[in-house]
Amino acid sequence: MRLNGKVAIITGAARGIGKATAEKFLKEGASVVICDISQEQVDATVNELKAISENIAGIKVDVTNRAEVDEMVRFTLEKFGRIDCLVNNAGITADNTLLKMTEEEWDRVININLKGVFNCGQAVAKVMVDQGSGVILNATSVVGLYGNYGQTNYAATKWGVIGMTKTWAKELGKKGIRVNAVAPGFILTPMTEKMPEKVLEMMKDKAPLKRLGMPEDIANAYAFLASDEASFITGAVLSVDGGIVL
Repeated sequence: MRLNGKVAIITGAARGIGKATAEKFLKEGASVVICDISQEQVDATVNELKAISENIAGIKVDVTNRAEVDEMVRFTLEKFGRIDCLVNNAGITADNTLLKMTEEEWDRVININLKGVFNCGQAVAKVMVDQGSGVILNATSVVGLYGNYGQTNYAATKWGVIGMTKTWAKELGKKGIRVNAVAPGFILTPMTEKMPEKVLEMMKDKAPLKRLGMPEDIANAYAFLASDEASFITGAVLSVDGGIVL
């Protein structure tokens, strides 16, 4: 098992890509801390995934709240003694065109998708520096690379995440910490279910592989990047998009 003995924190892990990543990491031998905004959903996911491994715990975390992020780190260290991997997966959308986007829609997406990644990354990096090792994996998007109609706020955050990823890779490499990002294409998750069916069909037709991605496709990428198989990879942005941007 490629993650045997490693301890991972996964944000936004109660459903979708985060949940699939938690499941994959558990199957690969990791101990996992499930983090999400809803205590009810955290508890339900932990109880479900205990069927795979007992090396799982959960905590309610609002990634925009630094006190809760710090408590997440303390909880993980108390439970498992170290932190080998952080998957910064938590994120939201609040779509609108530039001329119609409200300040609240802008601020909410910026706070969760950008400030939340910063909060978790900074808090966990301090632990990893003391350990002399660790992996931080950030969720960006093909939208962050190429933009998308009606997603000014989301595109800005996901481009910002790429900037943070490359900066952290330069800063933390000498401390034994690797930092990479994964850029999913259109994945079948509760987030994309909000999109009109005709848009999803258009995206499916546009992709050379003629399908939308599944959460497991992204989880597999995270598992590889978290493992020692990727020990010479840092500062990279791995697109997992079915070729939709070709």
